[in-house]
Amino acid sequence: MEIHQLSACELVAKIRDRQLSATDAVEACLKQIDLHNDQLKAVITVCREQALAEARVADQAISNGESLSPLHGVPFTAKDLTPTAGVRTTFGSSIYANHIPTQDELCVARLKAAGGILLGKTNTPEFGMGAHCNNVLYGPTANPFDSSRSAGGSSGGAAVAVATGMCFLAQGTDMGGSVRTPASFCNVIGLRPSVGRVPCSRKKLLWDSLETDGSLSRTVEDAGLMLSIMSGEDWRDPLSIGRPAWCLSALSGCNGKQILENTRIGTSVDLGIATVDAEVAQVFERVITTLSPHCKGVTAIHPDCSMAPLAFETIRAVLLWHKLGALYEKHPNQLSTSVRWNIEQGRDISAASLLDAQAERDRLYLNFLDFFDHCDVLATVSASVLPFPHDQGEILEINNVRQQNIIDYLRITYAVSLTGLPTISIPCGWSASGLPVGLQLIGKPWGEASLLAVAFALGQVVSENRPKRTI
Repeated sequence: MEIHQLSACELVAKIRDRQLSATDAVEACLKQIDLHNDQLKAVITVCREQALAEARVADQAISNGESLSPLHGVPFTAKDLTPTAGVRTTFGSSIYANHIPTQDELCVARLKAAGGILLGKTNTPEFGMGAHCNNVLYGPTANPFDSSRSAGGSSGGAAVAVATGMCFLAQGTDMGGSVRTPASFCNVIGLRPSVGRVPCSRKKLLWDSLETDGSLSRTVEDAGLMLSIMSGEDWRDPLSIGRPAWCLSALSGCNGKQILENTRIGTSVDLGIATVDAEVAQVFERVITTLSPHCKGVTAIHPDCSMAPLAFETIRAVLLWHKLGALYEKHPNQLSTSVRWNIEQGRDISAASLLDAQAERDRLYLNFLDFFDHCDVLATVSASVLPFPHDQGEILEINNVRQQNIIDYLRITYAVSLTGLPTISIPCGWSASGLPVGLQLIGKPWGEASLLAVAFALGQVVSENRPKRTI
């Protein structure tokens, strides 16, 4: 196995045992960037010299016998929506083409403090809006399994970077599915933790609970490692909560069979509200059939999610108008048609409509709590569609069913975002056309520890029964 194919946990162990150096790891990732980034366009800004310099410092620390941090020498990337001190952060917009923040966002600062080495910034659609990871500065980001197709949005660059070994861990963000969709498209792990689990200081509204930082990785163990570092309270985010109570080292040695024998899984391909591509649905049903004999119970059941579309579209629109309305009025000609449409949706929403939407969101959350009286995990698909051609732009039709708007295809993920519950996408198979499909697992409130354990166990079963494909 080549260096860039190792998991982050494996790399940590090899660096500690002096089988590999931090410089070896950084150089391996840079080699992958040099080989593939011109075609795939995953990393918009590469911190080559800075990363190599930090790797040499990390190696010297090992030589000096210093105590090592949890991520000592591990290369990671940050999404280009996330501020990074001294490193260009464009938000995928020409307006910020040369913007260089002076401060790291909390999640990046914590990854660095744990010994991680920032290798670069991953590509994103303009201000993170769009089904496709493309912008006027760089792109389109191509799918590693079919470069004529999309890597998904908006953490598409992060998913590709992880899938191809351009980094070992990637920070992403998720409002309506921006970690889970690219994870599904690129055959990697995408974790959206409970709201508040990873504190965020850059929010314009401190009580905003719709978007959260998340992670993309090659293994569930790596997702747990990254979350254990990024999570924890910070007074700058009033929604922040503590680190999950788990023993990460026990995850790789846990008894997957025993976990599943005690897990009740509810399943729904569409949550009763989404249109799901026929090929995606076929893979999902095949996977559920495979899992059934291994679990305590597998039942076709889901909470009532009928109120989710109105609630999400209203709350999201108001947040976007508050956040970007002034920019929209100042630089209308520098914003894409898609971004303008997204911002415009919130311009005339009344306070009464917003409060009604919040009430519907409350009802959705309570429906999920009732669901968890009967099941431990809810399984559905991670994306309603397969990776689509670059020239498609937006997803306006699924199975010949016209979607109501350009974010309708996200119903399968944004319904979960509204609840604030932890959710993870794991690879589960390949479509008949040879494209990856992800399985979305939703856990109980603040239940990352048990969710990761179930994801790990299910991943073992799925991997034993699905065709292998590497890049």
